[in-house]
Amino acid sequence: MTIKLWPAGIVVLLAAFGCRPTDVPDLETDADRPNVLLIMADDLGYGDIGAFNPDSKIPTPYMDRLAAEGMRFTDAHSASAVCTPSRYALLTGRYAWRHPDLTRGVTNGYSPLVADTTRVTIASALSELGYTTAVIGKWHLGLGQTQPTDYTQPLNPGPQALGFGYFHGIPASLDMPPYVWVENSSVVTQPTSHGENPVGCCTGAFWRPGPMAPDFDHSQVLPVIAERTAQYLRDRAQDGHPFFLYVPLAAPHTPWLPAEEFAGSTGAGEYGDFTAQVDASVGSMVAALDESGLRENTIVIVTSDNGAYWSPRDIDSLGHRANHMWRGMKADIHEGGHRIPLIIRWPGHAPAGTSTDQLMVHTDLFATLAEAAGRPLADQEAEDSFSLLSVLLGNTAASKRTSAVHQSIHGMLALRQDHWKYIAGKGSGGFTRVDTTAGGPPGQLYDLAADPVESFNLYRTQPAQAAAMQAALTAIKEAGRSRPLTPTNDR
Repeated sequence: MTIKLWPAGIVVLLAAFGCRPTDVPDLETDADRPNVLLIMADDLGYGDIGAFNPDSKIPTPYMDRLAAEGMRFTDAHSASAVCTPSRYALLTGRYAWRHPDLTRGVTNGYSPLVADTTRVTIASALSELGYTTAVIGKWHLGLGQTQPTDYTQPLNPGPQALGFGYFHGIPASLDMPPYVWVENSSVVTQPTSHGENPVGCCTGAFWRPGPMAPDFDHSQVLPVIAERTAQYLRDRAQDGHPFFLYVPLAAPHTPWLPAEEFAGSTGAGEYGDFTAQVDASVGSMVAALDESGLRENTIVIVTSDNGAYWSPRDIDSLGHRANHMWRGMKADIHEGGHRIPLIIRWPGHAPAGTSTDQLMVHTDLFATLAEAAGRPLADQEAEDSFSLLSVLLGNTAASKRTSAVHQSIHGMLALRQDHWKYIAGKGSGGFTRVDTTAGGPPGQLYDLAADPVESFNLYRTQPAQAAAMQAALTAIKEAGRSRPLTPTNDR
């Protein structure tokens, strides 16, 4: 067994999976630390990408290529089945339901910042190491301190209070007013007009009426995010500092507004066409990275904030399974709500063309990236984040996360332990209507190994298992953390 010591005592086990000691950087200078490009689509389903679902009716050649060049995580989960708590958990490494304002629901375009500015985030942790940090895209964690947010005033605190050196994006979802661009802490153009799109909720070209900047164009949001990201990456090639660029896309969330060149290009309607444009946008951003000479030392991550908004009616009418075989959809506690695609490419480190069924949650990106950059985590940081760096490097025998907590839009929680899944309540906890009035047990228990689509509730036939998992869920909630404390003799 070959052991390589990283700075600050981080140990990576190499020989067990056949890597050379040079496969992991020594991190002696800024140039040795890996860059990070983290692209998070909005409402992209597990079954939309061809690399995860060969029967997808949406061509996704660019994300498929990334999967061929990197590693697919087939048992990856957003920490919540909707966007605001999912984003909070990703950036903080902490389950959002631990935050009193994120136990259910989402913020809107006029909500104040929901994150505690004293809490360490991925961005602030990497900033400590000399990283240049930025976020380009949909923020959706609130801006400013007032309720409602006053867009005529500086929007502090915002992304810069959470460790990002630069921000350019929109406040919340693309179907939520106000419809404006924000740069750092200022609105680019004030929302002095009123926008309205008279289509029915909540698919198609739907967006809510409300204040809008006169020059705001919904259809141009995705292209602008892609181009600004590409330019940011080209600029970093001349920089010399490592960077962490977080790109939360506003698509394929509604409104579904595919550009003309993508209209009719898929078998999944406007949603599929818009998703094809998302794929091309990912391709353009990654191409800018590669063409700038940054490919070899950059970790590229592509994922989604939750499952797709795709109902049984959509499946029946178009024959496309945006959430693959998983039960439910966005907002639900069942797998379709939170099982998401995750692709990580790291040339020379993550074995190309591989996949892993390692259980992971978006919270784990914090600890994984921190370890890759050579920054140990303190016990009070990223309390629900487990480093999966060894798995990413190809060590299938590494110590792994074996449990996870899931959250629905209405605050229903579920505990996953190995192949068991316990849901602390009836129904979907989300958008899918399930009759919970006709009796039935007070909770749900599924064996995902035998029943991955959650068809057979074993709550009553396996009462001891259900009780044990309820107790374990309670313990995780009361402990305030799920990542074990650092052993005293290692401090």
